[in-house]
Amino acid sequence: MALTREQMAQRVARELKDGYYVNLGIGIPTLVANYVPADMDVMLQSENGLLGMGEFPTESTIDADMINAGKQTVTARRGASIFDSAQSFAMIRGGHVDLTVLGAFEVDVHGNIASWMIPGKLVKGMGGAMDLVAGADNIIVTMTHASKDGESKLLAQCSLPLTGAGCIRKVLTDLAYLEIEDGAFILRETAPGVSVEEIIEKTAGKLIVPDDVKEMTF
Repeated sequence: MALTREQMAQRVARELKDGYYVNLGIGIPTLVANYVPADMDVMLQSENGLLGMGEFPTESTIDADMINAGKQTVTARRGASIFDSAQSFAMIRGGHVDLTVLGAFEVDVHGNIASWMIPGKLVKGMGGAMDLVAGADNIIVTMTHASKDGESKLLAQCSLPLTGAGCIRKVLTDLAYLEIEDGAFILRETAPGVSVEEIIEKTAGKLIVPDDVKEMTF
């Protein structure tokens, strides 16, 4: 059975480490804020100028002026800092973000990512994604394995305009967790109840299936 958005966020949260500075992209990545372990000190950064995001607010804690880069209302944890976007991007471009979690439309076997434009659709621009993929060495992409039409999003070569080239090494989809090495996707974990055969069928790029593939547990 495919992972829910919440389960994907839970699985990504396992990649967090104590003391990390983490940027969460728009969409599924923002949900990771709700699954940071209670005994772990992690600072979540938003490129609009907030370091120290907390969980999403409840009705009693909501503040309409406290938002992330995706215009969602958020909370600030104790010790949070608010600053201008120039300082925020200096942090990103200076390599001070330990982990970046992004959504994507396509990823290919060369580690390329396309996450910002679909031809024929009106978009406002790339946002901070280009800076994030250029300034971080540790990036996890979260997305569905295939489109609503069943077309694979894990490709031999991206067909959409790139956000970054050769920068992605880890991909979590609703079906699997994969790493990218030497021009191939390497299957590391399957979602509960999802067969290796289904993953092979829905992966257009070269896929390597080791003998020690694990099934995720929640």
